[in-house]
Amino acid sequence: MLFDQGTPVPLRNALPGNEISTAYELGWATLKNGELLRMAEERGFEVLVTTDTNLRYQQDLKHRRIAIVVLLTTSWPRIRSVVERVAMAVDTTSAGSYVEVAIP
Repeated sequence: MLFDQGTPVPLRNALPGNEISTAYELGWATLKNGELLRMAEERGFEVLVTTDTNLRYQQDLKHRRIAIVVLLTTSWPRIRSVVERVAMAVDTTSAGSYVEVAIP
């Protein structure tokens, strides 16, 4: 699983059993979305967790193999309150899917 730049790193601890890398750790922090998606797929990542709510409008996702889980905020305290929703979205997503996790 890959976290993009806006995804709070503490979420990593709330998703046990998943191998998680961040774009920053991989040196991909400056990649634009299309390039990030391409690199992630080439490296075999199955899920991208992002906070970029415009991704689906900026990229053609129809032929992507990577599943995309979009968190509708970057706020860790808000995400932490619904971490079960995030875990469910990550665990039930399938290749090429796109899902948004609503966060109050």
